[in-house]
Amino acid sequence: MQALELTPVLQASIGPVTLISGVGLLLLSMTNRLGRVIDRARILSAEVEKSRAAGKLDESARVQLQIIYLRSEDLRWAVIFSVLSIFFVALLIMALFGVNALKWEINPIVITLFGSSLTCLVVSLVFFLKDIFLALKALKLEVGAQL
Repeated sequence: MQALELTPVLQASIGPVTLISGVGLLLLSMTNRLGRVIDRARILSAEVEKSRAAGKLDESARVQLQIIYLRSEDLRWAVIFSVLSIFFVALLIMALFGVNALKWEINPIVITLFGSSLTCLVVSLVFFLKDIFLALKALKLEVGAQL
């Protein structure tokens, strides 16, 4: 393959590579949130354990712990679908290489991979938004007790 023949392949791959970069940044944000959720769950779990040992039950901490667990589930799904989105984009780049460089006739596969990537991204963002709403619910419980 000559350098001039490779240029269209590289040009066709720039868009999907940018998508990988953008989803990668979202994935970084999601994993950071997941780490904070796990840290907060450990703190709340210790508080609930201490209150049980003292013979009283801190209902607010227990409810917050339940919300934290739901948040961790949502973030796990958000991360999974973000990774799947990146996976489909990587396959898309390989398919684009096949279409442009090797003259494969696999346009339906390219369209399916692109659609799958965007669908996974949308699902991931829905779970991410769900986490944000649950975080605000937990904050309202914590702050509401102090108001």
